[in-house]
Amino acid sequence: MADRTVADLVVERLRAWRVPRAFGYPGAAIAPLVAALDDAGGDPEFIPARHEETAAFMATGHAKFTGEIGVCLATQGPAAVHLLNGLYDAKLDSKPVVAIVGEDVTGPLGGAHEEIGLSRLFGDVCNQFVRYGRTPDQVPVLLDQAFRTAAATRSPTCVVLPHALQLAAVPDLLPQTAGVMSATPGEPLARVLPHDADLDAAASLIGTGQRVAILVGQGAHGAAGEVIALADRLGAGVATSLLGKPVLDERLPFHTGVLGEVGTTAAAQLMGGCDTLLMVGTNDPWTDWFPMPGQVRTVQIDIDGRRIGTRYPVDVPLVGDAAETLRALLARVPDRPNAQWRGVVESSVDRWRDAAAERAAAPAEPVNPQLVLHELSARLPRNGSVAVDVGSVIYWYARHLQLPPGVRAQLCGTLGSMGCALPYAVAAKLARPDEPVIALLGDGAMQLNGLAELITVAHHWQEWRDPRLVVLVLNNRDQSGMGGGRPPGAFAARRPDVPYAGWARLLGLHGVRVDRPDLVGPAWDEVLAADRPSVLEAVVDPAVALDPPEPALADLRGLFADGDAARRVRERVLETGTAVEASDLV
Repeated sequence: MADRTVADLVVERLRAWRVPRAFGYPGAAIAPLVAALDDAGGDPEFIPARHEETAAFMATGHAKFTGEIGVCLATQGPAAVHLLNGLYDAKLDSKPVVAIVGEDVTGPLGGAHEEIGLSRLFGDVCNQFVRYGRTPDQVPVLLDQAFRTAAATRSPTCVVLPHALQLAAVPDLLPQTAGVMSATPGEPLARVLPHDADLDAAASLIGTGQRVAILVGQGAHGAAGEVIALADRLGAGVATSLLGKPVLDERLPFHTGVLGEVGTTAAAQLMGGCDTLLMVGTNDPWTDWFPMPGQVRTVQIDIDGRRIGTRYPVDVPLVGDAAETLRALLARVPDRPNAQWRGVVESSVDRWRDAAAERAAAPAEPVNPQLVLHELSARLPRNGSVAVDVGSVIYWYARHLQLPPGVRAQLCGTLGSMGCALPYAVAAKLARPDEPVIALLGDGAMQLNGLAELITVAHHWQEWRDPRLVVLVLNNRDQSGMGGGRPPGAFAARRPDVPYAGWARLLGLHGVRVDRPDLVGPAWDEVLAADRPSVLEAVVDPAVALDPPEPALADLRGLFADGDAARRVRERVLETGTAVEASDLV
């Protein structure tokens, strides 16, 4: 092993952390590490992307779909800059990712080719941990610290490895200095549970509520049973954040759907009628759709205490794991369901679902995009994964695609960056090659990077036990980025129409183009039964209105600078659990 290099050592540490694959774009400054990965026999595997940005999205997608730490590689300069978008996605959605960046600066500092101050470049997005490797004996502990910090803080970290260091020889026994090799890969997760006094206070508050609403975020993943049990015990209604959409079975009669601009009227009405709010693992930014200040008493559960109270005033904060904390609350909350309130919630849900079906069935020119997601809902494979891009497709996904238990779904929820879905889908498919994956994109995202990353799909698909990776492209030819209700003639510019299904066929994949509503369902059947990855190109109407739901009691919100108005709403208006007019307060 005398010829072992630092690049080989990096591969060993990745293997020790059970990293299955690293995503990246090859370049001179990272070439020794890429070569070492190529020699590793697929353990771990190097997955070349078409662009550094999509490599970072793949690493973040891997973290989102698997719960593991994602890894991405890039060189210095512009390649490192390209990583930022995917890393900010990881930071804002609290996912662990480790970026390993190669640097090759041999001339005078301050003017070398492609030189960028990497510590400052990554200082914000990887603010928990950015370090340079300088000597071979530093590398193991740096990598262990980067992985441990990413896992502990649920955030991206960065290690910079100079090119010359990657090539440096490593002795068989590294010196035991500066804590080198003292860290054991992998750390057991702690059990985090609030104090008994705080749990008692929360249970008392929730248990005395008359109209309880539960808002579920991605932090409640794995706690669906506890959420449902508590909702049934209280007769509560449930809404989710956009990131929390996969947590619960959306077919539940008291599940009002997603809250916020992309969400449902039932969720908005739930927030408008409740007098008690339990927030579980959510950092939802759409606070305009929350109850009005002073309307409710609130309990918030989050594993990260820094997030409690940042979106809405909280009466009882509970720092803890969602499932553990909910189980502790269940042991304290009395079984006293409010059947009347539950009936109001379920009636609201029924009305919304009827309205959603009517919207999907409405005529459009040529195809209603809502219909495309509505037809997928009944056909969605129960063991699949769904990756969703940014744009109008989020509205249709949030409202019209019901996710049954077991279906994983991810999107760039907080950063809101276009171009995430196909890289996510590649990462999800590589993680579970025996399960189907569906990516939902608009034509803008497809042109941004999807056309290129379809090459990655074509390169790998024959390795997959289940070859189904379906890419839906909603082709509305809208370059404005607005869409949703403006007549076609109002668009100042048009995105060039690209034969997306034809491009798939050129790559040896399957492609279907649909421009008639009666063919949408059969097209889904065709691509979900195909023997290879598919692109389903749906030519949809850009003038279909997005129709964000109006926040409940919207006409009263201007009054809430006056605390007395809030008290009167609670005391006089919300006793019935229904929305009212501003004149009712006069």
